[in-house]
Formats: sequence, structure tokens, C-alpha cells
Amino acid sequence: MRVSAILDLLRAAPPARVLEPDRALAWAGALSELAGVPDIHPRSLAVSGERLFCLAGSPRANGRLIVLSEQPVSGLEGEERECELGSARARLRVCPWSAAAADLLREALDFLRPRTLGCAASFGFGDRLGLATPGHARACARFDLAPVFAQQSIREMARTGRSPQEVMDDALFGVLRQGFDAGFGADADHLKETADVERCFAAGFTLFTFDPSDHVEAAADRMDPAALEQRAAALPWDALETSLAESLARCEGASLDGRAMGRERVLRVLVKVGRALARVASMARHLEGLARDAGRQVEIEISMDEADSATAADEHFLVASELRRLGVEWIGLAPRFEGRFEKGVDYIGELATFERCLAGHARVARELGPYKLSLHSGSDKLSIYAALARGTGGAFHVKTAGTSWLEALRVLAAERPGLFREILALARERYAADRRTYHVSARLEKVPGPDALDEAGLPALLDDFDARQVLHVTFGSVVERFSTRLLEALAGCEQSYLSALDAHFARHLAPLAKRGGET
Repeated sequence: MRVSAILDLLRAAPPARVLEPDRALAWAGALSELAGVPDIHPRSLAVSGERLFCLAGSPRANGRLIVLSEQPVSGLEGEERECELGSARARLRVCPWSAAAADLLREALDFLRPRTLGCAASFGFGDRLGLATPGHARACARFDLAPVFAQQSIREMARTGRSPQEVMDDALFGVLRQGFDAGFGADADHLKETADVERCFAAGFTLFTFDPSDHVEAAADRMDPAALEQRAAALPWDALETSLAESLARCEGASLDGRAMGRERVLRVLVKVGRALARVASMARHLEGLARDAGRQVEIEISMDEADSATAADEHFLVASELRRLGVEWIGLAPRFEGRFEKGVDYIGELATFERCLAGHARVARELGPYKLSLHSGSDKLSIYAALARGTGGAFHVKTAGTSWLEALRVLAAERPGLFREILALARERYAADRRTYHVSARLEKVPGPDALDEAGLPALLDDFDARQVLHVTFGSVVERFSTRLLEALAGCEQSYLSALDAHFARHLAPLAKRGGET
């Protein structure tokens, strides 16, 4: 291969794109020699604006961005030097993966800028460590689902010590490393405060999941009629831009599947969700103002899944009707479905029960939408994925997070058993405290101690119901204590981790993507 051919391509000013695999593999060798960098990822080679970009290394093991151009490249760390490309000369810069490098790549390569996904069937890949995106992208490339690669809740960011911008940048480098150029979304998950909306907007997120659960009055399900009347009168009607009398006139007698809502039922739902509706409307208008001022497109998802009880179809109907009246636009809504959606394990309940519940919510979404039904705590719910895709007609979103963390622990159990034993010991110690904000039912006495199994038996703990949940919900404590060792260990067995993620998510995506056309 003539290295001058690289310069010929750059001078042709091609559109922003990754290179074809055969050419990328050949050119990766030439760039490696030019830059003196041995561990270039061929899939990451991309061209834009007379510049060639590629990545080497990994986030926690000397990750580097290489930029080749005829013109100087400013604003980046690292020394820039001239190099010969045949009879011509070009400039070569090698710099660390950084916020500045991520900004340059976003500006140059439009497929690295997250986008809105609309009603396309989609799948969220949460990544608590910032290492998993190449494995996620490898699996996703084989299926017809729109991916959300940057996804993390504010709660998880706090527990892992990551900022919204770090979540975004880690996803960007992972996407480019794998050469995934089909586009992706970015979900700022379970937002409760406008300050967090602003932080995530500034970082470039495109999907904003509002969680108004702190404003839901669960006791409404059990109030006597007199208490309901009193509580309903005290709702924030100014913020809701209506009155109790108007709401009753509008909602009472509304029919869902031929069943009319009576006065008491309307009052019960209004009291339960009224303040939450006002909160969602306020957050939506704040976000819309940010987007309008910046000239950006954003999408909203509404989370109802952290309520104390399953979301009834008529409750969903009233919520959607009132939000539509308030002018709120959303692309997805996550009810709390019947059955148990516990962390790290499959659906607990009868499939027929889930299908009946899903059918009611899907009717509401079709009548008042279109919008997607979102399955939160969607990790490992393999037994219901096909029913979800079928029951929604492909208008769904699945959200996962902790399952990628568990795959990291599976790799450590096999390849770094000493560290895994320490993690298991801490997880057992912290489970009682850390489980409080999660839906889990694992019993600690069923989880073996760190010295109860030989090395060969450790990976099997990641298939055990109780051990999976204990290890899942204690991630924050584990990251806080073992962050440096954990990241160094995973860097040392990176290929095993990415291969595990690829295989693990192929099992998740296959039943969901069959309607969309598995490739």
C-alpha cells in the first residue's frame, strides 16, 4: 500500500465516514508505523474534512487519538509533528482521549453526535464503568434496533463518580472504536431536578427521562372518599392550568375499552398523579426552552415504573390525556407493568398476565400517541421480550444497565478471582444498605461467602438469582472502594469482556429484533 494514498483520499474531501474494513486494516498498519503506536483499532479509522482520525488503546489503558492532516490541528494535547507521505508532507498528532478530543470528533464526525430516535424500536445499553460501548455496538450491529449507547441515571452517576459529560464522551470513544456509524441516542435517565436536566443538556443528551415518582401520592389508592375530595381540592390547579370541576367534567365518563371512569376513580387517579403531572409539565417546558434557545432537537420519556403498584390502563389514559392537554410532547412512557421486574433477573410472573397488562397500555399509546412503551429494569427479562415486541407492534424501548456490570464481574470471576472474592465480600457486607432503592428479593444467606467456592465455581455465581441481585445493587459501594483496581483488571482482560457483552446482548436483542428483521 502507498502511504501517499492516504493523502489522496483526504484531498478528495470525502463525507464523514468510517473506512471500509479492508482499507482500514491496511491503513492501520501504515498509521501505526508513522505514529509509533502499536495498538491502533482498525475499525476506528474515519475521514472528514481532509483529516484522518483513529483510536488506539482503551479508556483506562493509555487511550490515544491519532489525527493526520495537511493542516495543523489545534486545541489538543500532545506534540504535533510533520511526517512524510510519499513525496508530500502532513501533520500527525497523537493525544490522549480527553474532553477536547471528544469535542473535536463530535464536530468532525456527525455519526458521533447523538440523535433523536423517534418511534423506532430502540434499546438502551447502560454502561456504569465507561468501558462497555464497543461490546454493545458489536452486538447491536447485527440487529435492526436503534441503540442508546450513552445512558445513565443521575443516581448511577453519583454512585460511580461520573459526570454527564464523561458518560457521553466514554460512549463516543466506544462508538468510534467499533466503527459504528449508524447513529445512536443518549438518555439522561430518571431525572427529577431541573438542575440535572441542565447538566445533561449541556453534555449533549438527546433523550430526557423524567421521573416524577417523588410527587406521586401512593396513598390515594387507599383513601376514603371524603379524604379524596379534600386532597383533590388541594392539588396545584394553577400549575395544571385547569380546575377540579373542569377535570371532573373532562375525565368523568371517559371510556377506555368501553369502561367509563366514575367520579371516585377519577378523583383517586388525580390525587395520585396530579402533582406528578404538574412536575413533568414544568420540567418539559424548561427543557423545551433550553432546546429552543440552542436550536437542538430533544425527546422526552415519562417514567411511571417506580410507583408502588402496577399502573392501571385507565391511570395511564388519564396521565397521557392531561399531559397532552398541557402541551407536553413525549416519545415514550414507562408504566409499571404487572408482575415483578427485579434487578438482574428474568421477569417474575405469568407471561399471560404481562401480555394482558401490555395490551391495555398499548391501546392507550396508540389512541393518544403514537409513542413507545418503555420497559425499565429491562435487563435479563428474556422471557417477555418477544411478547413486548409483538404486543407493541414494534413501538417499544428497552432499558438496561446493571447487566453489563454483571458481565464485567463474570469476567473478573474467571480471570481475576482474587479481586472478585474481595468484591463479593464487600457486596455481602453492603447489600442490606444498598438494596433500599431497588426492587430485589435476594436473600443474603443464599449467597456463598468469598471462600466457600473454588476458583472454577466462581463464575457460576453470575447465573445464580440471589448472587446476581446482591452483586447488582452494590455496584456503587464496589466502585467506590475498588475503582482503580477494577478498571485496571478489566483493561487487562478487555477482549474477554467485550466478547462476553457481545454474546450476552445478542441473546437480549434477538427476540426483540425478529419483527424488525434480524440481520
